[in-house]
Amino acid sequence: MTTLFDPIRLGELTLRNRVVMAPLTRNRADAPGQVPTALMAQYYAQRAQGPDGAGLIVSEGTPVSADGHGYLNTPGMHTDAQAQGWRRVTDAVHAQGGSIVAQLWHVGRISHTSVLPNGSAPVSSTARAATSKTFTAAGFESVSTPRALATHEVPRIVEDFRQAARRARQAGFDGVEIHGANGYLIEQFLRDSLNDRRDEWGGTATQRVRFAVAVAQAVASEIGAGRTGIRLSPVTPANDAAQDSDAQGTYGLLMQQLAPLKLAFIHVIEGSTGGPRDHAPFDYQALREIYRRSHPDGGWIVNNGYTRDMALDVVAQGHADAVAFGRPFISNPDLVARLRHNVPLNAADRKTFYGGDGQGYVDYPRAG
Repeated sequence: MTTLFDPIRLGELTLRNRVVMAPLTRNRADAPGQVPTALMAQYYAQRAQGPDGAGLIVSEGTPVSADGHGYLNTPGMHTDAQAQGWRRVTDAVHAQGGSIVAQLWHVGRISHTSVLPNGSAPVSSTARAATSKTFTAAGFESVSTPRALATHEVPRIVEDFRQAARRARQAGFDGVEIHGANGYLIEQFLRDSLNDRRDEWGGTATQRVRFAVAVAQAVASEIGAGRTGIRLSPVTPANDAAQDSDAQGTYGLLMQQLAPLKLAFIHVIEGSTGGPRDHAPFDYQALREIYRRSHPDGGWIVNNGYTRDMALDVVAQGHADAVAFGRPFISNPDLVARLRHNVPLNAADRKTFYGGDGQGYVDYPRAG
C-alpha cells in the first residue's frame, strides 16, 4: 500500500515523501527591492532539513512583475537582485536534500496603490473593486479600486509569467507552481463572477479559461511541463471571489485544456481556503478523472484542513498523490517527522505570521 511517506516522482520533480509545504506569505523580504534574505534561506532550510524534510516546498507567492505585487515586502521574481536573493534560498534547501518550486503570482485587484509603482492602480480582468484587505505599511487596509487590463495588455502579463519562470530556474528552483487560486489574477479571469469582459478573454467559459491556459503554456514552453504545476481553488470565497455560476463545468473545461500540456502536478484547494472544506458543493475526484483521462501520470496534490489521519487515508486510497500542509509548517519545521511518528504539533503564533524578524519564523522547536 502506498503511504504518505513514500517517495514519488511528479514530472521531473523527485519527492522524498508526499508531504508538501504549501505556499505561505510571510512578508519578510528586504525593502526596497523585495529581495529574499538570509533569514528566509534559514526558514526554508529548516523545513527541508533531514531525511524527514518536506517532500516538496512550494515557495511563498513571488510576484512576476512590479504590478503583480499586492502585499508589503513580498519577494519578487522580476529583477536580477531578487533572483540572486532566491539563489540563497534554493542553495540552502538543496544543501538539506530538499526540493523547492517557486510559486509565481500576480495578485490582480488584490492590491493597494501604496505597494505599486508610482502609486498606480491595480490591474485586473475587471474594474470592480474587491471587498478585501491587504497588508501595507499601515497594517491591513482595504484594497484599491483596479483598472481593467486592455485587451492588448493581457499577452504582456502572460509574458511576465514566462520571464519569471526563466528567472526561477536561473535562481536554482527545481520548477514553478503557477498561482491560479484564492481570488488572484488568474482566478479573476476564470470565474464569471469576477470576469465581466466583452473581449476574447471574457464571456463564455471557453474564453475565460484562455488566460490560465496561456500562462501554463508559456511557462511550460520555457522551463518544461515536467517542472510546471498550477494551484487552483474551484470554490473558495477568498479575496471576495464569488462563486462561478458553474464551477464544476468551468474547472472541468480548464482540466481538459491543461491535461494535454502534461504538467508535473495540479495542486487543488478543497473548499474554502483555510476554512470549511464543505463551503460549496464540488466533486474533486470527478475533476481529477477529467484531468487523468488525457494525462494518466499527472500529479494531484490536495490541500486544505487535512489532518494526519485524512492525509494518510487519501494517499493510501489513491485519491491523491501528495498532501500539502500550510499553517502546520509555520510552527513545525519538522512536520513530516511529527506526522510520521504521530507527535503533537506546536501551536502557531498568529501575531508573527506577517512581517517581523526571526520571532515566530525560525525559532519554533523541533520535537525531541
